[in-house]
Amino acid sequence: MKEYALKFVSGKYQGGQFRLSPDTDIIIGRATDVDMVVVEDMVSRRHALISTKGGRVTVRDLGSTNGTFLNGERVGREPVEVKEGDRILVGSSVLKLVAYNASEPSHAHSAEGNFEHRNTTVLVTRHMSGSIEEIPLPDLLQLLSNSRKSGVLVIHSSSREGRIYMKDGQVSFAIIDNNFDVGPEKSFYRILRWDTGTFELLPPDDSEFLTEIKESTGGLIMEAMRLLDEINRLGDRKPALSDIYALAHPMNPPLRDLTPQQLDVLQAVHNLGRIRTVLDRVPHDDLVIYESLVHLIENRYLKKLD
Repeated sequence: MKEYALKFVSGKYQGGQFRLSPDTDIIIGRATDVDMVVVEDMVSRRHALISTKGGRVTVRDLGSTNGTFLNGERVGREPVEVKEGDRILVGSSVLKLVAYNASEPSHAHSAEGNFEHRNTTVLVTRHMSGSIEEIPLPDLLQLLSNSRKSGVLVIHSSSREGRIYMKDGQVSFAIIDNNFDVGPEKSFYRILRWDTGTFELLPPDDSEFLTEIKESTGGLIMEAMRLLDEINRLGDRKPALSDIYALAHPMNPPLRDLTPQQLDVLQAVHNLGRIRTVLDRVPHDDLVIYESLVHLIENRYLKKLD
């Protein structure tokens, strides 16, 4: 029979695993007499139960205050089956069901304790953190939304920093590198395209913004995925961010054939030149700008500068 483990994919013990023995019930909570003790304010004394009985892995909530979530959906007192790769949210800790690997690290915090033994105390920091590779941002945002989290989600990818502000699970604002020239919705959609890096959920702060995002978090995620798919379809046809373009000379195709959006992009290229700046300054979403750029380049309204 295949053996499984719960792998911590966020928090202080990211990468650690708790081996799930066959035909066993494992209680997660803050009390000292449970099987996996998670010392954290948002975890109840007896929070959730993981069972491996009957040849399958299931999870159910034990009446916790803040709830137990499986892949972003709140679970009740009835057992729900957990498949390999599924993610369970308890407090601010995300645990992923994985095939058991004896070579994976197990983090000790007491003389007798590592994640492979029962009655282990796991001291988890209050703030959720982890890697985007382990928890893709769309999945993470869905978890935070359904569990009605509040705070500032700070994401670092390469040399860039994105911040997503949340109130009770609703995204209210987003910004990249403190650049207010780019609107909050456009910033949010760009951040969700990042597929490497780290994240940390910090407590709410007192920041106030002139404009806030009104779209639901679920709607934002769906739109971000649509934009990503459409932009990826353009492939190598779209210019690089560092490219500089100018008006073609002579310009043979007529301007009257262009749409208003394409004219906006044409004017922005004439005024600004660099593609990254055009994407930031033109108010349309990135897909509209990229599609306009591809049309303008392929129809020789624009030429690339060396």
